[in-house]
This record gives sequence, C-alpha cells and structure tokens, in this order.
Amino acid sequence: MGNSRLIGVGVGPGDPELVTVKGVNCLRAADVVVVPVMDSGDRGRAEATVLHYVPEEKVVRVVFALNERSDRARREAAWDAAGERVAGLLRTHGTVAFATIGDPNVYSTFTYLAQTIEHLVPGTVVETVPGITAMQDLAARSGAVLTEGTEPLTLVPVTAGAGALKDALNGPGTVVAYKFGRLAQEVAAALRETGRLDDAVWGSALGLPDESIRTAAELDGAPLPYLSTLIAPARRDGGRGGKL
Repeated sequence: MGNSRLIGVGVGPGDPELVTVKGVNCLRAADVVVVPVMDSGDRGRAEATVLHYVPEEKVVRVVFALNERSDRARREAAWDAAGERVAGLLRTHGTVAFATIGDPNVYSTFTYLAQTIEHLVPGTVVETVPGITAMQDLAARSGAVLTEGTEPLTLVPVTAGAGALKDALNGPGTVVAYKFGRLAQEVAAALRETGRLDDAVWGSALGLPDESIRTAAELDGAPLPYLSTLIAPARRDGGRGGKL
C-alpha cells in the first residue's frame, strides 16, 4: 500500500450549496470522512454539511474538545485521542478526508490534526481543499463589500478578547471578527468607541434555517452564537472607486 493521504476539505460556513465541486468530489472519493464533534455529541455544522453528499456509514465522528478552553490538560488529552483515532484510520484506509467548516487553512482544527498525524503516521501525504469562508458568505448575503482598491483586510478572532479587535478597528481598511459570540457586548463597545458601529454587519447560521443577519447597531448585548461573524467595512468616502 502506498502512502496514505489525509485531505482537509473546507465545507464552507453551513449552506450545503457552498461546498466546491472539488470538495464534494474529494469527500465522495475518500475511503472515510472524519467529522469533528463536540464532546457533547451534538451534530456539528461540518457533519451536517457532509451528510448532504456522502452516506452516513462513510462518516466517522471523532470527538475534539473544541469548546474546552479552561482545562489545558483535558484539551491536550482530547487532541491526542483524536489524533490517535485518525492515525488508526489512516493505517487501514488509503484516503481519509477531514471535513472542516469554512476553509482548512483559516483558524481550522485541521492544522493541529495535520501536525499530530505527521508525528504518528510519518509519510502521510497531507493536502487541503479550500472552502468558502463565513466572511465571504456574510458579505454576499448582506451586501457588505470586503475590500476595495488599496484597502487592507484584517481578520481577528475575538476568542482572546476584544483588545486586538479594537486595535484593528482603529486602523484602516475592513475588519472582520470571528468567534465573538461570548463577547458580543465588548465587540459592540469597541465598534462604538472607534466610530464604526453604523456600517458594521453581523451574522450567524448563514444559509441555515436559523440564519440571522443584522446591523451591528442592533446588537443589544444579548449573548450570540459562538460562531458569529462581523464585518466592519473600511471607512469609504469619495463614492465609486474612491480607494482606487
């Protein structure tokens, strides 16, 4: 048997139609498709998307303590167990696909898994298939333009607190915030303080039945879903092509 292959497939932000043709082909061609699940056992977004394209018997659920932030030892143990599980699959199957929401190279669990597998099953060929990101989907659904002309784009995960977000909002260009559900109040405050509340747009569950897209000004401090996305567009004046 030749080298086994581990392919990280980006399956987009939730809308099953936003999986690329290449992504679908990879999922279907793989011997098994691994989906990350929370230790609660709830069906995650990646799994729900994958099941539109491959039969359930080909899907292997592997527990990743994705929501474990407080107990580092517990998180490391969960990672090791997940890595061992995927390593076992790679030793018995030619090609294992790992489905990740969004894109496998953007804040994805796949990065850590690939590093673990390189130690556990040396010689494994690791590849990724890009996926549509939540910021692209929110831009499309809300009409918010991400970048124009020479504007920079800053992507900030708010898991580490709102400080980095505030710094970015004080700078030029468009700012996108990910994973800020628990800190919605701090995010709204940062937008207000930097004068960027009015143009900003927020969204969650994009493309799914419980989709919610609102202006940031409507954020009332109530807790939001963890996987929430915010776009604060660049300050634009000068009309069409003002930044060209």
